[in-house]
Amino acid sequence: MVEQRQEWTGDLIRYWRDDPGGTYRTWFLWEERIKNFRSIRRGIQAVIEEIRTDRFGNAYRGSSLETVLDSIAEQRQVFKGADHAFMWKPKLRIPDIYENRDNQLAFGHFLDVCLCCNAEAQVVSAIHALDAKKIKGLGPAAANLLYFLHPTFAPPFNTAIVKGYNALTGANVKLGRWDEYLAMRKGILELNATHRALLSNDLGAVTAFLFDVGSGRYPLPDREGAGSLERWHQDLEQVRAESAAATKAAQAAREADHTHTEIQGWLRDLGRSLGYDVWIAANDSGRPYGSGRLGDGCLGRLPDILEKGPAADAVRLIDVLWVDASTNAVAAAFEVEHTTSIYSGIVRMLDLALGTEGATARNFFLVAPDDREADVRAQFARPAFSRVGELDLRYLPYSELRSHREAIARFGSGLKGVLAIARPLRQGSGLARTGTD
Repeated sequence: MVEQRQEWTGDLIRYWRDDPGGTYRTWFLWEERIKNFRSIRRGIQAVIEEIRTDRFGNAYRGSSLETVLDSIAEQRQVFKGADHAFMWKPKLRIPDIYENRDNQLAFGHFLDVCLCCNAEAQVVSAIHALDAKKIKGLGPAAANLLYFLHPTFAPPFNTAIVKGYNALTGANVKLGRWDEYLAMRKGILELNATHRALLSNDLGAVTAFLFDVGSGRYPLPDREGAGSLERWHQDLEQVRAESAAATKAAQAAREADHTHTEIQGWLRDLGRSLGYDVWIAANDSGRPYGSGRLGDGCLGRLPDILEKGPAADAVRLIDVLWVDASTNAVAAAFEVEHTTSIYSGIVRMLDLALGTEGATARNFFLVAPDDREADVRAQFARPAFSRVGELDLRYLPYSELRSHREAIARFGSGLKGVLAIARPLRQGSGLARTGTD
């Protein structure tokens, strides 16, 4: 019976990996997923620091915790609704980390221990310590924060994942208890080890699979053997065919819009026309573009001041940098936010502006569709970013770039043309400027 279960579980995982609408292809293989780990980790650091210095406040709205959880909730299907457990519920007065300072400090200590440690046993011990505090309303939903700190041994946790785990294994894990989470975690590690060749060391894969099962995306064979495995395979084929058709229609709609890569290509060509050396994000430079690759004709490595700086890992992932060839200074930095987290782009800009000693970058642009301007402004207005008013960040709409890039390339000088079509996000802000090139 166990061998038979392992066999059909392996078959189901293979179907899941091939399903164009399943979370393996739409989330786990999503390139932006990995890029967001650093920004979420930095957001958790901000939560810890605000709790430690008693600046966290007594409200979820506007807090650093809301900022980081919004970024997690933007991680597509698996984390949709991850912020709900932390929203203040006034009638129940939960989760009790906003009005009770001791509970708040315990939560901050829990995050700090998990952020700083690198051993599985330390994370489990921190969970037990937090559980012992019996903080009302603060349950295993916090594991969604831990996943972005330790993706190889802290699986995410939500209703669909629990339902999928119970359906697949016959377990009876319940929501809301840390001991139930730890028991499920043990089972997930065993499931992942059994099917490692089809999954990943990153537990995002196995939990994304459980999420799809728990969401009812795939049928399961009859445990008692009354259902035919052959009929079950036919049901799976039907699910995959329906998913492929829906995905094809969605893809056709997306292709009517500009792509992230296309916008990077526009910025690459414009920067080179204006005489700058251009850096393309390390994980994007190999993408096909035109008749070649997006990184063709661009820098192969960052200037030394950035390459050797503490923020190098984040700066390498900035979508486009324009570099002054004579000084190796960054003249402009661009983050293209087609559909992805605006928060993550702002954090990478901060890493460049504030985390690189001696760097002279002073022009920062969030390039986004015209209908995302409100989102861009709302993110930058968050209290979590209030201390970075010196960052002269501007919003550059797709339509302005599309309409004016050729004229700027032909008649422009330095950054004047780009600055003319970009829109400041905060009046009066700006690093000390020595001109606009």
